Amino acid sequence: MGVSSLDAVKARPRLLAGSLLVAVAVIGIFVWTQGSDGDDPPIDASLTDSGAVVTFPNEGLGNGDVQGDPFPDVVLLDRDDNDVTTADLLGEPLVVNLWFSTCPPCAKELPYFAEVDAETDDARFIGVNTLDSVEVMERFAGERGVEYDLFRDEFAELADAIGAVAMPITLFVTSDGTIVEQTGALDADELRAEVADLLAADEGAA
Repeated sequence: MGVSSLDAVKARPRLLAGSLLVAVAVIGIFVWTQGSDGDDPPIDASLTDSGAVVTFPNEGLGNGDVQGDPFPDVVLLDRDDNDVTTADLLGEPLVVNLWFSTCPPCAKELPYFAEVDAETDDARFIGVNTLDSVEVMERFAGERGVEYDLFRDEFAELADAIGAVAMPITLFVTSDGTIVEQTGALDADELRAEVADLLAADEGAA
């Protein structure tokens, strides 16, 4: 059965978003390999459909600065392809980590996020995957101890809204939806400090 004109139009945003992410990822291969100190964990190339490892650099290309901005109101997808609006996530402090499996600094920090999430009762951790399938996303995160909710930014709505170029990005969002901090890769102690600052800011805003 052929694809209708309407179906083609609907599919176009998805194709454009995917092409943009892959194009920037390819740029990241060179930047990351030039700047890496060799301490990051190896990446399983089998995780990508093509067998190629692609990555965003952690520094160098420049993300948009959204600190102080409202958390963008966009649509994400859960593991069953159900729509989840970011507005539905508000009402409690959020730690929103944007990542994907073939990004070395993302892989390095995921165990830290799993560790600090297990210690934290007053803030909700959320993973937003920008590139992987559900199967790869869940397997990769699960192998690193992640138990918090994972969503997919399949159409790059959140990534585009915050001007994301380099991954990982973590947004610290108060209950009322204000982004009070935006960071790159973090270790466990840095993440603990950021969560403490988030909770203090959230209490002050109450």
